[in-house]
Amino acid sequence: MSEPQTFWEHLDELRSSIIRMLVVVMSCAVVAFFFKEAIFEVILSPQQNEFITYRLLDSLTKFFSSSQESGLEPMSVRLINTGLAQQFFIHVKVSIAVGFMASLPYVIYLLFRFVSPALYANERQCAIQLVSWGYVMFLAGLLVCFFLIFPLTFRFLGMYQVSEVVENTVTIESYIDTLMTMSVSMGIVFEIPVMCWILGRLGVISANVMRQFRRHVIVALLVLAAIITPTTDIFTLMLVAMPMWMLYELSIFIVGLHSRK
Repeated sequence: MSEPQTFWEHLDELRSSIIRMLVVVMSCAVVAFFFKEAIFEVILSPQQNEFITYRLLDSLTKFFSSSQESGLEPMSVRLINTGLAQQFFIHVKVSIAVGFMASLPYVIYLLFRFVSPALYANERQCAIQLVSWGYVMFLAGLLVCFFLIFPLTFRFLGMYQVSEVVENTVTIESYIDTLMTMSVSMGIVFEIPVMCWILGRLGVISANVMRQFRRHVIVALLVLAAIITPTTDIFTLMLVAMPMWMLYELSIFIVGLHSRK
């Protein structure tokens, strides 16, 4: 059995882990920087009418319609740049974000390796489950945002007109900032079942209590959705609130299942 480390040895190990995290994140960001065309082709795809979400909605519209010619109205929204160096800084910001997401498993591994010696065997196993499911749910939130919430929000707001004489143009900065804000927000929101699982294991909450306060939680989720959405329209609000409500119902099931075990 290894001897316990001193405070300064722990601090030195933490410093080394942080340095390795930064090196890996920046290395992945540099690699992402040179794949500009491929990355932005994916990021800007919701701006195209051929995006998979729009094609599926178009097929569903034609399926439930009596006329096969009916479908989604073609979207016409132009992205523009209004700053001299804006596109370069957006490229750098997106590269760092992609680099961080690509290196996130390694970052989590370093953090877990640092804290694992202080955990018992059962605590270590519980921590592995917690981190694994937390990472999976965060990725699920990103995917739901990119393939459902953001495209429908962009289409609705991008095609909304107060008059036909007003042409819809969206700055690339607004597009990227909205996408990143909604993606991170939905990634965090999708951690609701994980947090409820933790609180359920600690005995703080139970499935019966969660059912009793369901109405109060729905109101709180609507308020939270209004806070995290970058727009003020009711369409986006409900589009964000619905997955949050479904996650809460899933949390009730998970907590109840753990209680029965």
